[in-house]
Amino acid sequence: MTQTLVTSAKRQLAHEIISGGTGLVLALFMWGHVVLVGSILTGERGFNWMATFLEDYYIAQPTVVAIFTLFLVHAVFAARKIPAQLRERKRIADLAKGLKKSGREKVATRTAHSPFRPHLESMLWIWQVRTGMIMLVLGSFHLILLGMDVFTPLFGDIVGIESSTSMARVGAGLWLPYAILLLCVEFHASVGLYRLAIKWGADLWMSRKTMHRIEQVIFWLILVIGGLTLTVLAGWVEPPLAFLLDGAAP
Repeated sequence: MTQTLVTSAKRQLAHEIISGGTGLVLALFMWGHVVLVGSILTGERGFNWMATFLEDYYIAQPTVVAIFTLFLVHAVFAARKIPAQLRERKRIADLAKGLKKSGREKVATRTAHSPFRPHLESMLWIWQVRTGMIMLVLGSFHLILLGMDVFTPLFGDIVGIESSTSMARVGAGLWLPYAILLLCVEFHASVGLYRLAIKWGADLWMSRKTMHRIEQVIFWLILVIGGLTLTVLAGWVEPPLAFLLDGAAP
């Protein structure tokens, strides 16, 4: 019996390390990806230069394969915490409603509010599960599309990413799923790192309030950069940093 418990505990620890480790790598990559795609803020020439550099030096190709693999591994191990049965998902929905309403109901005397307040960390976990399920669909679509861009000439006139074809796709309607994906990824990643830090003892030397504020700063910073990048890719606004490349050699 004891040996079984030890084996189970070791297996759970291994799963947590794999899930947390892949999540950490994916979050860091995602932030770097937002910055790299943000090269469109300098105009099409800056975007094309960045894409060509990554492809010519064979950085983009293995990265797409590695990230897609990590994405699938993380999804498999993180899915252990996602309710698989409809009945369990309904319980999660009821829990979310209860947490949302807690603290607003009146006590019997109707002279004061309940001392209970929504449990922040429980709500974060619930929304992390929800955003993770959305990311599984939209993220897979994006990675497959990106892989086809990098490895085939299916889109555009050349093998590789081009600003013209990327902007055409986003402007034609992909801005909506990308906007949803951006919001879900930013929330999932920032909250995931916050919860990962707490899980591994970071709250022993930094208060949770401070870590939550750091998580919020990162969330809004990356979301603003990603949102502005998306509006430029959609063709709604001109690249605000195009002046940086004015006069530069073509």
